[in-house]
Amino acid sequence: MMLDWDTLYAECMSCQKCGLAETRTNVVFGEGPRDAEVMFIGEGPGEQEDKTGRPFVGRAGKFLDDMLAMIDLDRSKVFIGNMVKCRPPQNRDPLNTEQEACIGYLRNQVALLKPKIIVCLGRISAIKLIRDDYKITKEHGQWVEKAGIQMTAIYHPSALLRDPRKRPETFEDLKELQSKIRDLCTHTY
Repeated sequence: MMLDWDTLYAECMSCQKCGLAETRTNVVFGEGPRDAEVMFIGEGPGEQEDKTGRPFVGRAGKFLDDMLAMIDLDRSKVFIGNMVKCRPPQNRDPLNTEQEACIGYLRNQVALLKPKIIVCLGRISAIKLIRDDYKITKEHGQWVEKAGIQMTAIYHPSALLRDPRKRPETFEDLKELQSKIRDLCTHTY
């Protein structure tokens, strides 16, 4: 059953479906306009996100803001969320059981939002949302359509901070995203 935004938020804030609830400071629900045409989905909150309850506000988040600025976007125009809503300890990858516990919340957000474009930030969300054998190093920037939504994956901002050599190809992916937004979206720019 699909919940409305307020009920979904309240349920998510009190979630105890997995062990991450025991170690979190804050649930990171995600944020952005409720009519956003573009949705970015990362893997899970980091330390700064756990402290603030907001997605992508740490070092990788600042870099995501820079990436968006390169294509004349800012976070006020897009919805930003994660596969899991609570921080995995030591920023490890979210376990499959944790992803499964949270996927209903994400699906509900997608159903309410009805985005035209979903951008997976990194391999974890690409594997879960695009295809379970997705290879980010080979397939980043490629587009697929699922349930009427155009989807792609790009390198996670933290991966780009660790390996700047991936930045030129990510810039190309971002330019393709910009073109897709201009083709499909009516109020993102």
